Amino acid sequence: MITPEATKLRRPRVMPDVVRALAGDILSGRFAPGAMLPREPDLCVDYGVSRTVIREALKTLDAKGLVVTRSRVGTQVADPERWNILDPQIIEWHPEGTLDNRLFDSILETRRGIEPLVAELAAKRASLAEIGAIDAAFREMQAAGGDIDHFSRADIIFHRELYAASHNPVFRQIGKLIDAALTFALQATAILSPDERAEAIRVHGAVVDALRLRDGKAARLAAEAILDLAARDLAMAHKMDAL
Repeated sequence: MITPEATKLRRPRVMPDVVRALAGDILSGRFAPGAMLPREPDLCVDYGVSRTVIREALKTLDAKGLVVTRSRVGTQVADPERWNILDPQIIEWHPEGTLDNRLFDSILETRRGIEPLVAELAAKRASLAEIGAIDAAFREMQAAGGDIDHFSRADIIFHRELYAASHNPVFRQIGKLIDAALTFALQATAILSPDERAEAIRVHGAVVDALRLRDGKAARLAAEAILDLAARDLAMAHKMDAL
Protein backbone atom coordinates (compact mmCIF):
# COMPACT_ATOMS: atom_id res chain seq x y z
CA MET A 1 0.00 0.00 0.00
CA ILE A 2 1.30 3.44 -0.84
CA THR A 3 2.05 5.80 2.02
CA PRO A 4 -0.16 8.84 2.77
CA GLU A 5 2.72 11.10 1.74
CA ALA A 6 2.71 9.52 -1.70
CA THR A 7 -0.95 10.36 -2.24
CA LYS A 8 0.00 14.03 -2.11
CA LEU A 9 1.96 13.65 -5.35
CA ARG A 10 0.52 15.16 -8.53
CA ARG A 11 -2.03 12.74 -9.92
CA PRO A 12 -1.72 12.61 -13.72
CA ARG A 13 -4.93 12.27 -15.68
CA VAL A 14 -3.79 11.16 -19.13
CA MET A 15 -2.23 7.91 -20.24
CA PRO A 16 1.31 9.15 -21.12
CA ASP A 17 1.58 10.93 -17.78
CA VAL A 18 0.49 7.83 -15.88
CA VAL A 19 3.13 5.76 -17.67
CA ARG A 20 5.77 8.39 -16.95
CA ALA A 21 4.75 8.67 -13.30
CA LEU A 22 4.80 4.91 -12.73
CA ALA A 23 8.09 4.55 -14.59
CA GLY A 24 9.59 7.41 -12.58
CA ASP A 25 8.57 5.72 -9.34
CA ILE A 26 10.34 2.55 -10.49
CA LEU A 27 13.45 4.23 -11.89
CA SER A 28 13.85 6.41 -8.79
CA GLY A 29 13.75 3.35 -6.54
CA ARG A 30 10.46 4.18 -4.87
CA PHE A 31 9.30 0.78 -6.10
CA ALA A 32 12.44 -1.33 -5.71
CA PRO A 33 13.52 -4.16 -8.05
CA GLY A 34 11.79 -7.37 -7.02
CA ALA A 35 9.01 -5.57 -5.16
CA MET A 36 5.36 -6.13 -6.02
CA LEU A 37 3.51 -3.05 -7.17
CA PRO A 38 0.35 -2.13 -5.28
CA ARG A 39 -2.83 -3.81 -6.48
CA GLU A 40 -4.62 -2.26 -9.44
CA PRO A 41 -7.39 -0.68 -7.31
CA ASP A 42 -4.77 0.99 -5.11
CA LEU A 43 -2.88 2.27 -8.16
CA CYS A 44 -6.17 3.66 -9.51
CA VAL A 45 -6.66 5.63 -6.31
CA ASP A 46 -3.05 6.80 -6.14
CA TYR A 47 -2.87 8.02 -9.74
CA GLY A 48 -6.48 9.12 -10.01
CA VAL A 49 -7.31 7.13 -13.13
CA SER A 50 -9.41 4.15 -14.16
CA ARG A 51 -8.37 0.52 -14.00
CA THR A 52 -8.26 0.46 -17.82
CA VAL A 53 -5.65 3.24 -17.84
CA ILE A 54 -3.57 1.49 -15.17
CA ARG A 55 -3.69 -1.79 -17.07
CA GLU A 56 -2.58 -0.13 -20.30
CA ALA A 57 0.21 1.68 -18.47
CA LEU A 58 1.44 -1.57 -16.96
CA LYS A 59 1.40 -3.21 -20.39
CA THR A 60 3.64 -0.41 -21.66
CA LEU A 61 6.06 -0.80 -18.76
CA ASP A 62 6.06 -4.60 -19.25
CA ALA A 63 7.00 -4.12 -22.90
CA LYS A 64 9.87 -1.86 -21.81
CA GLY A 65 11.13 -4.52 -19.41
CA LEU A 66 10.49 -2.45 -16.28
CA VAL A 67 7.89 -4.79 -14.79
CA VAL A 68 6.73 -8.38 -15.08
CA THR A 69 2.99 -9.01 -14.91
CA ARG A 70 1.72 -12.46 -14.01
CA SER A 71 -1.91 -13.52 -13.99
CA ARG A 72 -3.28 -14.01 -10.46
CA VAL A 73 0.06 -12.99 -8.98
CA GLY A 74 0.35 -9.29 -9.73
CA THR A 75 2.96 -6.97 -11.17
CA GLN A 76 6.54 -7.11 -9.97
CA VAL A 77 9.32 -4.61 -10.61
CA ALA A 78 11.80 -6.36 -12.90
CA ASP A 79 15.49 -6.77 -12.25
CA PRO A 80 17.37 -3.78 -13.78
CA GLU A 81 19.20 -6.25 -16.02
CA ARG A 82 15.91 -6.67 -17.92
CA TRP A 83 15.28 -2.96 -18.37
CA ASN A 84 15.55 -1.74 -21.94
CA ILE A 85 18.00 1.03 -21.11
CA LEU A 86 18.62 1.72 -24.81
CA ASP A 87 15.05 2.96 -25.13
CA PRO A 88 15.06 6.78 -25.26
CA GLN A 89 11.76 6.86 -23.39
CA ILE A 90 13.26 5.05 -20.43
CA ILE A 91 16.09 7.56 -20.31
CA GLU A 92 13.56 10.41 -20.46
CA TRP A 93 11.40 8.84 -17.75
CA HIS A 94 14.18 9.04 -15.15
CA PRO A 95 13.36 11.76 -12.62
CA GLU A 96 15.99 14.49 -12.53
CA GLY A 97 19.14 13.42 -10.75
CA THR A 98 18.33 9.69 -10.70
CA LEU A 99 20.27 8.44 -13.73
CA ASP A 100 23.08 6.17 -12.55
CA ASN A 101 26.54 7.59 -13.26
CA ARG A 102 27.48 4.18 -14.63
CA LEU A 103 24.89 4.66 -17.36
CA PHE A 104 26.46 7.99 -18.34
CA ASP A 105 29.84 6.25 -18.49
CA SER A 106 28.42 3.43 -20.60
CA ILE A 107 26.78 5.85 -23.02
CA LEU A 108 30.04 7.75 -23.41
CA GLU A 109 31.87 4.47 -23.97
CA THR A 110 29.35 3.58 -26.67
CA ARG A 111 29.75 6.97 -28.32
CA ARG A 112 33.52 6.51 -28.34
CA GLY A 113 33.04 3.26 -30.21
CA ILE A 114 30.82 4.63 -32.97
CA GLU A 115 30.76 8.43 -33.18
CA PRO A 116 34.19 8.85 -34.82
CA LEU A 117 33.06 6.41 -37.53
CA VAL A 118 29.75 8.26 -37.85
CA ALA A 119 31.66 11.50 -38.46
CA GLU A 120 33.96 9.82 -40.99
CA LEU A 121 31.00 8.39 -42.91
CA ALA A 122 29.20 11.74 -42.82
CA ALA A 123 32.26 13.39 -44.37
CA LYS A 124 31.94 11.00 -47.29
CA ARG A 125 28.18 10.71 -47.62
CA ALA A 126 26.46 13.84 -46.31
CA SER A 127 24.53 15.96 -48.78
CA LEU A 128 25.12 19.70 -48.93
CA ALA A 129 21.78 20.22 -47.20
CA GLU A 130 22.81 17.88 -44.37
CA ILE A 131 26.12 19.65 -43.92
CA GLY A 132 24.16 22.89 -43.87
CA ALA A 133 21.93 21.57 -41.08
CA ILE A 134 24.95 20.52 -39.02
CA ASP A 135 26.56 23.90 -39.63
CA ALA A 136 23.34 25.67 -38.59
CA ALA A 137 23.34 23.78 -35.28
CA PHE A 138 27.00 24.70 -34.80
CA ARG A 139 26.21 28.38 -35.39
CA GLU A 140 23.43 28.17 -32.80
CA MET A 141 26.02 26.87 -30.33
CA GLN A 142 28.16 29.89 -31.14
CA ALA A 143 25.20 32.25 -30.75
CA ALA A 144 24.10 30.82 -27.40
CA GLY A 145 26.52 32.92 -25.38
CA GLY A 146 25.91 32.26 -21.70
CA ASP A 147 22.52 30.60 -22.31
CA ILE A 148 23.32 27.00 -21.33
CA ASP A 149 19.89 25.68 -22.38
CA HIS A 150 20.26 27.22 -25.83
CA PHE A 151 23.78 25.83 -26.11
CA SER A 152 22.68 22.34 -25.05
CA ARG A 153 19.72 22.22 -27.44
CA ALA A 154 21.96 23.20 -30.33
CA ASP A 155 24.55 20.61 -29.27
CA ILE A 156 21.89 17.88 -29.28
CA ILE A 157 20.66 18.90 -32.75
CA PHE A 158 24.27 18.94 -34.00
CA HIS A 159 24.77 15.29 -33.03
CA ARG A 160 21.34 14.21 -34.25
CA GLU A 161 22.05 15.67 -37.68
CA LEU A 162 25.56 14.19 -37.71
CA TYR A 163 24.25 10.67 -37.09
CA ALA A 164 21.60 11.10 -39.77
CA ALA A 165 24.24 12.33 -42.24
CA SER A 166 26.13 9.03 -41.93
CA HIS A 167 23.40 7.50 -44.12
CA ASN A 168 23.63 4.35 -42.01
CA PRO A 169 20.14 3.36 -40.78
CA VAL A 170 21.52 1.61 -37.68
CA PHE A 171 23.52 4.67 -36.66
CA ARG A 172 20.47 6.83 -37.36
CA GLN A 173 18.50 4.77 -34.84
CA ILE A 174 21.34 4.98 -32.32
CA GLY A 175 21.28 8.73 -32.85
CA LYS A 176 17.76 8.77 -31.38
CA LEU A 177 19.22 7.30 -28.20
CA ILE A 178 21.97 9.91 -28.26
CA ASP A 179 19.29 12.63 -28.28
CA ALA A 180 17.92 11.54 -24.93
CA ALA A 181 21.26 10.54 -23.47
CA LEU A 182 22.87 13.86 -24.43
CA THR A 183 20.02 15.79 -22.86
CA PHE A 184 20.66 14.20 -19.48
CA ALA A 185 24.44 14.20 -19.85
CA LEU A 186 24.45 17.90 -20.71
CA GLN A 187 22.20 18.61 -17.73
CA ALA A 188 24.67 16.76 -15.54
CA THR A 189 27.59 18.82 -16.89
CA ALA A 190 25.73 22.09 -17.44
CA ILE A 191 28.04 24.24 -15.31
CA LEU A 192 30.65 25.06 -17.93
CA SER A 193 32.91 28.07 -17.85
CA PRO A 194 33.05 30.37 -20.90
CA ASP A 195 36.48 28.92 -21.73
CA GLU A 196 35.11 25.38 -21.65
CA ARG A 197 32.20 26.35 -23.91
CA ALA A 198 34.63 28.02 -26.29
CA GLU A 199 36.66 24.81 -26.39
CA ALA A 200 33.54 22.77 -27.14
CA ILE A 201 32.59 25.18 -29.94
CA ARG A 202 36.07 24.90 -31.41
CA VAL A 203 36.02 21.10 -31.69
CA HIS A 204 32.47 21.05 -33.06
CA GLY A 205 33.59 23.60 -35.65
CA ALA A 206 36.43 21.27 -36.62
CA VAL A 207 33.85 18.60 -37.46
CA VAL A 208 31.97 21.05 -39.70
CA ASP A 209 35.18 22.04 -41.47
CA ALA A 210 36.08 18.38 -42.06
CA LEU A 211 32.64 17.67 -43.51
CA ARG A 212 32.92 20.57 -45.91
CA LEU A 213 36.32 19.34 -47.06
CA ARG A 214 35.06 15.75 -47.29
CA ASP A 215 37.99 14.80 -45.08
CA GLY A 216 37.00 11.60 -43.29
CA LYS A 217 40.17 11.31 -41.23
CA ALA A 218 39.88 14.88 -39.95
CA ALA A 219 36.20 14.33 -39.12
CA ARG A 220 37.10 11.23 -37.11
CA LEU A 221 39.80 13.10 -35.17
CA ALA A 222 37.48 16.03 -34.48
CA ALA A 223 34.78 13.66 -33.18
CA GLU A 224 37.34 12.03 -30.90
CA ALA A 225 38.24 15.48 -29.57
CA ILE A 226 34.56 16.16 -28.78
CA LEU A 227 34.37 12.90 -26.86
CA ASP A 228 37.55 13.70 -24.95
CA LEU A 229 35.91 16.91 -23.75
CA ALA A 230 32.72 15.03 -22.88
CA ALA A 231 34.77 12.57 -20.80
CA ARG A 232 36.48 15.42 -18.97
CA ASP A 233 33.17 17.16 -18.22
CA LEU A 234 31.59 13.92 -17.05
CA ALA A 235 34.51 13.20 -14.73
CA MET A 236 34.14 16.69 -13.24
CA ALA A 237 30.41 16.11 -12.74
CA HIS A 238 31.11 12.82 -10.97
CA LYS A 239 33.51 14.60 -8.61
CA MET A 240 30.91 17.25 -7.82
CA ASP A 241 28.30 14.56 -7.10
CA ALA A 242 30.72 12.92 -4.68
CA LEU A 243 31.20 16.11 -2.63
